[in-house]
Amino acid sequence: MSKAELPGDRERRLQELEQALSDREHELELLKETANAVGGQLDLDTVLQLIADRARRLIQAETLLIPILDENCREYTYRAGAGKNAEEIIGESLPLNYGVCGWVWRHRRPWWRGMLDELTEVERNRWEREAGTLIMVPLMGKGHFLGGIAGINKIGAEEFSRQDLNLLTLFASQVSIAIENAMAYAELAKAKSEAEAYQSDLSQLNSELTTINKELERIALYDQLTGLPNRLLIQDRLQQALFAAQRGNYQVAVMMVDLDSFKEVNDTLGHDAGDQLLKQVSERFSAELRHTDTVGRLGGDEFALIIPGASTEIAAQIAGNLLKSLDTEFEIENMRFSVGASIGVAFYPEDGADVATVLKHADMAMYIAKRNHDGFTLYNAEEDSFQPGRLTMATDLRQAMVNREFDMHYQPKIDLRTGALYGVEALARWPHSERGFVRPAEFVPILEHTGMIRAFSLWAIERGLHQCAVWQGMGLDLTVAVNLSMQNLLDPRFPDQLINLIERAKLPKPGLVLEITESVFLSEHSKVRGVLSLLQKQGVSFSIDDFGTGHSSLSRLKKLPVSELKIDQSFVKDMEQDRDDAIIVRSTIDLAHNLGLQVIAEGVTNESTLRLLTDMGCDMAQGFYISRPLPVDEFHFFIENTRWKVNKLPLSAARSG
Repeated sequence: MSKAELPGDRERRLQELEQALSDREHELELLKETANAVGGQLDLDTVLQLIADRARRLIQAETLLIPILDENCREYTYRAGAGKNAEEIIGESLPLNYGVCGWVWRHRRPWWRGMLDELTEVERNRWEREAGTLIMVPLMGKGHFLGGIAGINKIGAEEFSRQDLNLLTLFASQVSIAIENAMAYAELAKAKSEAEAYQSDLSQLNSELTTINKELERIALYDQLTGLPNRLLIQDRLQQALFAAQRGNYQVAVMMVDLDSFKEVNDTLGHDAGDQLLKQVSERFSAELRHTDTVGRLGGDEFALIIPGASTEIAAQIAGNLLKSLDTEFEIENMRFSVGASIGVAFYPEDGADVATVLKHADMAMYIAKRNHDGFTLYNAEEDSFQPGRLTMATDLRQAMVNREFDMHYQPKIDLRTGALYGVEALARWPHSERGFVRPAEFVPILEHTGMIRAFSLWAIERGLHQCAVWQGMGLDLTVAVNLSMQNLLDPRFPDQLINLIERAKLPKPGLVLEITESVFLSEHSKVRGVLSLLQKQGVSFSIDDFGTGHSSLSRLKKLPVSELKIDQSFVKDMEQDRDDAIIVRSTIDLAHNLGLQVIAEGVTNESTLRLLTDMGCDMAQGFYISRPLPVDEFHFFIENTRWKVNKLPLSAARSG
């Protein structure tokens, strides 16, 4: 090279260096600008589009595309792009094993034309045709592949250079964090949206459950025909009236009213006419009361009235007004006729110190009024012997209690989730020498009425515990459920009595379930809850029996230490044909589960009902389809031949029994 050429060469090289420096400054400025732009964005689509625009300018590509991998790593989608034909490609999805994106994902390396030298001749020929003018670098998150940045066709040149590769790689490492943050924000927004939707659905469900529960409570507390309070609500209001009377030192009059000749109206005109008569009677009775008084329908043609602060004279006047209100003829189905009534009156505290006693005595007085055709009669203890048939049975029951003439049958209960026989309900039977087998529906009310139910319940529990211990000793893991009277539950001696029975039974593991009716909600709630909690610590479980037929108070139910609800068979047996029954059953199951309780359905009579209950998520079932109540020896035969599995105790527990 001549000396004359040296200054020109230096000038040219200086210009090239200055241009290279200017390019680097421009590139650095673009990288800085991009970092600032995407760093303040959280919307994923906006971030990706900013990156596409900046990357295209950075490497001077005709087209710049950003493929993003889906969460299942099965395909990628072009989420953003810039330049020639980019809008036509954005939104397209391809399998991950297709094209350069798949190659980059598998190798975790960038692609550019320089990679061709590393490939076999076959691969080189293929990729040179497919991607000779393409550059793509991976977008890597914290240890995982997000996608890539792909440039197609270099503006003003045939190929992308290594400098382009280095710049794009550096660029990708800078923006990956922003992309990952935007993805996380998108996931968070999605989760928030789903949570809000779930909350909305849950709120709607709770609203529906609240509505259903209000309807259930209305059905449970009010007579569906007349709209008057039913027996349970009358008992509750009477209890509250007695509490107030005790504090205020005044008396309460209780009236039992029974219509005369109502059966003849039903038999002559039909039940629809009888229903119309009951509605009109309830309206007339309601019109005769003060705002502090309560009238309710107990069932059939029997009404009850609560008159707080009533003297004998006031009670007699109100009773007379009730009878007088019936003097005007009733007109039903174009027929006019009259009906009378018989009224019995009892007073708290003179004729009874509790709800059961004062109601019983008012009922007795009503029967005397009906027998003597007196219109109304005040209770007189000297006349308390008006039902010889019932008294005879009561005498027989007392003798049966002494002689232990009762027997116990056991009805199996199955776990619908496992198909296993897990327990039984113990049901008393009374084989009478003259009456034959007396149904519990006949003798249990007399036991309740006479107070013998306390001793009877203790006998039933003792038998149930003994049988449970026998089965556990045989290695059978079976619970035994026994019906418990509210009289026992309210008896202050009962906890000690039950604990004594449990200790004597020496069960290897707890196995006693006490079934209590919904009248527990109308009792002295705090006292009952304390008793249940005490006994629960002794291993006793509690079940609400015949749920749905009584007073279903959620506010009280959720505070009681009960473990299960038993849906009454009146809802279960027709649920396949009766949509309303099916809705009640499903709602009760959902309600119980929301309260952390298990559900057992009574009265299962066929396979299809069992399947429907299983589909509804019901936990347990019993009924004639599984088995009728069986004596012990027949129950053992049932265990040996049943298609249901039988839960077994561990050998150590069985031996200890």
